[in-house]
Amino acid sequence: MSAKSLFSLDGKVALVTGASSGIGLAIATGLAGAGARVVLLARRQAELEAAAGTLNDRRPGSAAALPCNLSDRKELIAAAARSATFFGAPDILVNCAGINLRKPAMELTPEDWDAHLRLNLDAPHFLTRELVPAMIERRWGRIINIASLQSVRAFADSIPYGTTKGGLMQLTRAQAQAWSRHGINANAIAPGFFPTDLTAPVTRDPARWQAMADKTFIGRNGELDELHGVAIFLASDASSFITGQTIFVDGGFSAG
Repeated sequence: MSAKSLFSLDGKVALVTGASSGIGLAIATGLAGAGARVVLLARRQAELEAAAGTLNDRRPGSAAALPCNLSDRKELIAAAARSATFFGAPDILVNCAGINLRKPAMELTPEDWDAHLRLNLDAPHFLTRELVPAMIERRWGRIINIASLQSVRAFADSIPYGTTKGGLMQLTRAQAQAWSRHGINANAIAPGFFPTDLTAPVTRDPARWQAMADKTFIGRNGELDELHGVAIFLASDASSFITGQTIFVDGGFSAG
């Protein structure tokens, strides 16, 4: 197999959650650029349709918008079924949607805790479970979970976020154990600091943003298009013998 075909996603269908902006949209853009047809799923319909429109302007017929509130389990299950109506059943699932409310520990409410669990951990599990049967039939599938630096270390004011991202890293291992023998590889990407809605409280503060950059080996924070390569790699045949792993794309932050 040639190097080009190893990384090609021609003929593949990807479902990307949290795809209206930030990391989710960056990954969807990368997968579409490698040849996949991409179903973008997010809660904000206007932003979602705009994102799909941009991808379709670049390659007509490459993207579709699927509005869904993943915190609602009934809505999630309905969206999983509907995802196959655009281009066929997804071969690739990217679980990116998430929240980080950033509150001091003693100010967290039970509702805050539950909201993080539903979106950051429950949704990746239940959405994957809905899509796996079709992947098993084809003997090919890719699950890519978006973990975090907080999967392995603590940051201030982020107890429920860090807890769910640590759980997502373990969920990735468990999914790999359950389904890799059926041709479905499960891996995670743990991004460092990138300019997104979730990191806006940091990016708006030049001193804090620079402090994060100073903790990397490279000496800067990430640009969103730097996530394209690792996403294409994990979604393609190039990663056929890699499963249950978490790849940190963080400029060396986690290695320091």
